[in-house]
Amino acid sequence: MKVNDEREDLIRRIAETQRNLGRVFAQHQSPLFTSNLTMRQLKVVMLLSVRGGSASGQEIAAGLGVGPGTVTGIVDRLLAQGLVSRHEDPHDRRVRRVELTAAGAAFLEEVNSVGSQQMRRIMDHLDTETLRALDEVTRAIWAAAEKLGDS
Repeated sequence: MKVNDEREDLIRRIAETQRNLGRVFAQHQSPLFTSNLTMRQLKVVMLLSVRGGSASGQEIAAGLGVGPGTVTGIVDRLLAQGLVSRHEDPHDRRVRRVELTAAGAAFLEEVNSVGSQQMRRIMDHLDTETLRALDEVTRAIWAAAEKLGDS
C-alpha cells in the first residue's frame, strides 16, 4: 500500500470512528437533542458564546452567511425562548446588539457538561498507556488546528 493510500485509509477510518462516537453521544439525552432549536438558532447561540456573549446583527449575519433580515427572524425566535436578549448598542444607537441570556449560557453549559460526562465515561475504560497516547494525539490535533486558524 502506498503512503498516500495508507494516509487516506487512516483518515477515512478516523472519520468513521468520529461519526460512530457521534451516534453513541446522540443516544444519550443531550440538551441538543431535546431542545427545539433549529441548526441556525443553535449557531447563533454558539456564535454569541464564542464572541463573549454579545454580537451585532451584522456580525451574526456575517457569521451565518445570511442577510440581516434572516437574522431578525432567528433572533426573534431565540428571544421567545429566553435564550437571548436584544438592545441598542450604548456606543452607537443605530446598532442593535444581541446578547446571550443566563438561560442561553446555562443551555450551552449543560450541552458541554453532558458531552464531557459522556466522554469521561468512555475514557474511564481506557488504560493509562492508551490515555497517554490519546493525550499526545489530541494535543497534536489541537496544534494543527491552531496553525490552520493562523493561516
